[in-house]
Amino acid sequence: MFFGDVQTRGKYPGYMLRYFRENSIELTMEDGDLETIANASVDFISFSYYASGCASADPKQKEVGNIVDSVPNPYLEKSQWGWLIDPKGLRVLLNFLYDRYQKPLFIVENGLGARDELDANGEIQDDYRIAYLNDHLVQAREAVADGVELMGFTSWGPIDLVANSTAEMSKRYGFIYVDRHDDGTGTLERKRKKSFYWYQSVISSNGQSLTE
Repeated sequence: MFFGDVQTRGKYPGYMLRYFRENSIELTMEDGDLETIANASVDFISFSYYASGCASADPKQKEVGNIVDSVPNPYLEKSQWGWLIDPKGLRVLLNFLYDRYQKPLFIVENGLGARDELDANGEIQDDYRIAYLNDHLVQAREAVADGVELMGFTSWGPIDLVANSTAEMSKRYGFIYVDRHDDGTGTLERKRKKSFYWYQSVISSNGQSLTE
């Protein structure tokens, strides 16, 4: 959390300064940098949320490559790429961030990467994506009822594109299907998925169409 501490409070927290000392980490700064940090704290906090993780006392269980060490929760469903699906975790995180920083929050990325297939009618019935987004938006609404100041929500992403985490076109997030494949073939034709019309309804009804 020290990134957020620095950006919102305008200084490095004591626990990180200790960590730097004990691990021989020396920060290189120019004159005036600390003053700039102190006088340029953020007005709101934006963040991405896709999945949650669990803490473990066993360092061998931690997943390599993550900034925050975690282990999978065996009681949660996973996406086709192994990402845990945890809508309630979003509500927990929203409350945690707001309680810690008292700054408005903005969810700038949330979505489900999945292999979308055209049915016999050439349509994409991505009910799994609808369920994922519906459940996360419901929990975001609950967080607002808890007292969290939530500025907004943007999904990742409105149109299929190459997934940054895996460099795959087959890991699709969009409400709009793009006829492009991992090997570069495809017409680039675009087609609205079922989730497109669902999300359109969510927006036009200001969330009233969400299902608990």
